[in-house]
Amino acid sequence: MTLTETDTTALREAVAARREAMIADLVAYASLETPSDDVDLLAAGLAWIEAWLERTAGPAAARRVNVVEGYGDAVTLEHPSPTGSAEWVTALCHYDTVWAEGTLAEWPVQIDGDRMTGPGVFDMKSGLVQLGHSLAVSDALGLPRPGVRIVLTGDEEVGSIASRPVIEAEVSRGGAVLVFESAAEGAVKTARKGVGIYEVETFGVEVHAGLHPRGGASAIDEMARLVLQLHGEADVEAGTSLNVGIVQGGTRTNVRAGHARAMVDVRVTRADEAARVERLFASLAPHDPLARVEVTGGWNRPVMERSAATGALYERAAAVAGQLGFELREVSVGGASDGNFAAALGAAVLDGVGGVGGGAHARHEWISLDGMVERSEFVVALLAELA
Repeated sequence: MTLTETDTTALREAVAARREAMIADLVAYASLETPSDDVDLLAAGLAWIEAWLERTAGPAAARRVNVVEGYGDAVTLEHPSPTGSAEWVTALCHYDTVWAEGTLAEWPVQIDGDRMTGPGVFDMKSGLVQLGHSLAVSDALGLPRPGVRIVLTGDEEVGSIASRPVIEAEVSRGGAVLVFESAAEGAVKTARKGVGIYEVETFGVEVHAGLHPRGGASAIDEMARLVLQLHGEADVEAGTSLNVGIVQGGTRTNVRAGHARAMVDVRVTRADEAARVERLFASLAPHDPLARVEVTGGWNRPVMERSAATGALYERAAAVAGQLGFELREVSVGGASDGNFAAALGAAVLDGVGGVGGGAHARHEWISLDGMVERSEFVVALLAELA
């Protein structure tokens, strides 16, 4: 649907009128610490979010919750279309952050001109605030919108181990998927790399290194060879990286090491490269016949390739942005998100719909307040298009 000039003016005025409320809400939300590994803080944060969403966007017509011990709850809130649209959109929003309890004491939420800084404001608390206010504006103006399933998850920053089945189940209900992760320098993300996390262990035979320099088998020697092999299999042109980020091994300088361990981060842009990497890890073998190699782990998130469906969704979104007077760029990024799961199921996915700013996972994390307003206008208009 193309909004009329009157509709566009009305939504701009309605969003602008909410600017201070949006800022205050984000300050309040970002002042709640929600580290992925603290279930009590996550529960408190989720309770605040649900109460805030009810005040802001109205009560949900349905609520589904998934509880897995040791992780933040995954909650789905359904907001059916008030204008009769049969279409649905799934909005993916994680409420956990990488920041540990106590971070706010050293780095409180602050505003300096157009910038707000603080733990999680960019990744991705601003995105949820924008979504809540966008729904409120859309419904207050009586604009068309699809039904919206808001999926709130508390373990995205640690791999979405508990929430993945929930995400896949909700996405499978149908409709486009909007991921309210932060934007990439203002651009939305239509492709993301798949992520694998592998653990490689080598086992040798311990002997006295001075008395028996050629005896036994060194697990560290084996690991050193494997590290070179793994790094040599990277293919930058194909978008495939393998990084051995952690290596541990040995007990004493005068003992040929009996054990070594390495953790490997893998990123790929294509499914065929993912298959090649799987074959690589399956083929790892020791150089010394007395040693052995064990590999565990695998893919944490599948590749999010730019499918035809995602491309079509982006074109519709870009047209909406153009109507609002700005260019919406698209990019492919190396990081993964819950959008990867949705794309793997064939859904049309528009990721990076959230905050405009920078510094994800860094102590200079920030968002633009003007960007928050512009993005909220965009979400209202995009929902009208998707209705």
